[in-house]
Amino acid sequence: MSEHPIEGMMGTTLDKIRQMVDVNTVMGDPVTTPDGTVIIPISKISYGFASGGSDLPSKANAEKNYFGGGAGAGVTVTPLAFLTISGGNVRLLQIDPYNSSADRVIGMIPEVADKINEFLSSRREKKQQEQAEQEGAPAQADPQL
Repeated sequence: MSEHPIEGMMGTTLDKIRQMVDVNTVMGDPVTTPDGTVIIPISKISYGFASGGSDLPSKANAEKNYFGGGAGAGVTVTPLAFLTISGGNVRLLQIDPYNSSADRVIGMIPEVADKINEFLSSRREKKQQEQAEQEGAPAQADPQL
């Protein structure tokens, strides 16, 4: 049994979609800036596909049918964010504004984590400085003696 013409059209259209959309379209190729920061673009891909056809009988030759059909596809690539890696810090920089409060909270997590880390580091440094000052101070006589 031979392949129906609509199958050939659908196969060709899907092959072309596969060629256009690959993993490097969603997570783009990393770009390294002169200061060593790595930037990775992140995109959303949407695509649609349609095909159809009909067998039409021939008026001149009753044994032969004619085929009419068409196929098409559309692809949309929407940039969403950039993943940046700089000095051991990873950040997600969104392009689109936040759509909901939950999106805003999730987007703020890296910034809040950095602030907490800075706070804890400064407390640790302050405590170490105080200990160093206490160890370096001369021993004072106990006033009760």
